[in-house]
Amino acid sequence: MKQLLQNISSGETSIEEVPSPGPKPGNVLIQTTKSLVSLGTEKMLVDFGNSNLLKKAISQPAKVKEVLQKTKTDGIIPTYEAVRSKLDKPIPMGYCNVGKVINGEETHFDEGMRVVSNGHHAEIVRVPKNLVCSIPDNVDDETASFTVLGAICLQGIRLAKPTLGESFVVIGLGVLGLLSIQILRAHGCRVLGVDIDEKKCAIARSLGIEALNSSEEDLTSKCDLFSRSRGVDGVLITASSSSNEIIKNSAEISKKKGRIVLIGVVGLELNREDFYEKELTFQVSCSYGPGRYDYEYEEKGLDYPFSYVRWTEQRNFEAVLDMMSTGAINVKPLISDRFRLEDANEAYERLQDNSSIGIIFEYQNETNIKDTSLGLRDYKKPENGISISLVGGGNYASRTLLPCFRDKDLNISFNAIITDKGVSAKEVGKKYNFALASTNLNDALDEETDIVVISTRHDSHADIITRALEKNKHIFVEKPLALSHSEVKRIKEAYKKSNSILMVGYNRRFSPLITKMKSLLDKKTHPKYFIMTMNAGYIPQDHWTQDSTVGGGRIIGEACHYIDLMSFLAQSKVKSYKASKMSAKNSKILNDDNSAIVIKFQDGSIGTIHYFSNGNKSYQKERIEVFCEGQSLKLDNFRKLSGYGWKDFNQQKLWKQNKGQKECVAEFLRSVHEGTNSPIRAEEIFDIAELTIDIANNLKV
Repeated sequence: MKQLLQNISSGETSIEEVPSPGPKPGNVLIQTTKSLVSLGTEKMLVDFGNSNLLKKAISQPAKVKEVLQKTKTDGIIPTYEAVRSKLDKPIPMGYCNVGKVINGEETHFDEGMRVVSNGHHAEIVRVPKNLVCSIPDNVDDETASFTVLGAICLQGIRLAKPTLGESFVVIGLGVLGLLSIQILRAHGCRVLGVDIDEKKCAIARSLGIEALNSSEEDLTSKCDLFSRSRGVDGVLITASSSSNEIIKNSAEISKKKGRIVLIGVVGLELNREDFYEKELTFQVSCSYGPGRYDYEYEEKGLDYPFSYVRWTEQRNFEAVLDMMSTGAINVKPLISDRFRLEDANEAYERLQDNSSIGIIFEYQNETNIKDTSLGLRDYKKPENGISISLVGGGNYASRTLLPCFRDKDLNISFNAIITDKGVSAKEVGKKYNFALASTNLNDALDEETDIVVISTRHDSHADIITRALEKNKHIFVEKPLALSHSEVKRIKEAYKKSNSILMVGYNRRFSPLITKMKSLLDKKTHPKYFIMTMNAGYIPQDHWTQDSTVGGGRIIGEACHYIDLMSFLAQSKVKSYKASKMSAKNSKILNDDNSAIVIKFQDGSIGTIHYFSNGNKSYQKERIEVFCEGQSLKLDNFRKLSGYGWKDFNQQKLWKQNKGQKECVAEFLRSVHEGTNSPIRAEEIFDIAELTIDIANNLKV
């Protein structure tokens, strides 16, 4: 299918052929008929992409600070590579989509229904059900394409709390402003539109709204007349400008205890006196309404109770469509241009001269909805070589994992790359010379594939592993193996029936400095004491890794590295464990993320894992200490190993951090090539998985 993408690094915007998304329970698969360009947002992205690296940095000072901190802990080269990888990722454009339902599994949307969603500019989109709304019969597709922007306006207006007869000023008469004036009028308000562009003012007047060209007339005196010298009840700012004057002017024209709501993007240096003397309220509106950026609502489809949260994103969509249906909102005067999707570059050129207001993309519906794969090159399985397919194309897979699988000596070739969304499949597939980009897992399980590499969200691991084992594929899966004991059991049963090598990416045990540490410890016969510290960093509660059903939580998702590493260094079976978590009333502190895990081994060794998220980023992320027989070892951030009390060892330092990813993959590939056992015995893999799950469950009690 065709999709509109932008490269943030170069600023290039292009129409690309990418694999179509497949059906997904709780999501709606839509064949697009129309989509609307959001001029403000998309122009900002285009301008950002076209700017040089210095301007990009200046516009995002917080990101620059993060980069500098990462340089201190990880080194210059890894940081540079991470930044370039971020910038080179193509961004899907658009969020105002109209089309017909192709599939609505586990939703109330039936095939053939006309719907609006926040889907991208693409021939086929897949959108979670709470971000989709059916279109009334008397509302055409072009009109409906303005729904999402209308919901943004409506949410801002709800925050302003207009009442019948109140006076409102709307500053900025782009699409958002022209929609806002109509919604306010529908509320029974007196409305004055303000802009510096006479063309936009004229459109407002054609809609029956009084409008002021602020480049020709004085705003203050006009608003004094408009408000009958009382000051206006509310101001809605829909403009896009870096100037702070708009906020100042809004305060000046407001009555005492007036309300100002920001929907657009303007300078936010507030003058206290402007607000203090009048006791003004100022609020920034959050997009389409309650539910926005809420993972539970948007991704998992859990709705808020209607009686307690009357207006959600979806219900704001419905309200806007209802106003369109009754004629309260008329968008026809707002449509300035229509383009085929293929002519998107011409459309974006119009953004630069500010001559357009509403740009609509039209779709030819030529795409076969079953085209979930895209050939990138001819493919023939190499003789006496190894063919690899990848499931998942995120940052870790593309930036760290895939380079490790490049091995000329073993005649490695890349067959299929599978991602949930086709954009990343094509991007990563082209970069690493895959033969096929796809959104269908079956393409990774065909007879051409020897190894399936899995780097997806954690809740999918067990199912993909099981299906791959049933096809007798060798498997390299990023941690964790599974999220529950039942999943581990399924994998065990499938593994016993297969002839496959199963490997989990516990890379740290393969790090060169860990290899050195183990060689020193292997000479010791007495029990050892381990202290392992992971300054993991804060991740918000609504991140997918924190969801017990998707990511499993951070103990399963990340601390498993240290549970495996400690077991590896101890070279003894686990006897018992005890886990404790921090008690905190602060809702931002996730107790499970701040835990101490004590593990006892059958040989008398004991170790403590300190896993916490409440430390400072500038402090090193990982430290490992071992004490035994009057001697000590300390590993700092996988860059420096120090010995204390050793006759033949003092220090080993690497020029850059090495957590063992390359060595881990190399050992796995060697085992596949030679037909030997996995570098980590299957018994160990299952034991570590079950122990980690037990510890995580214990911490939840």
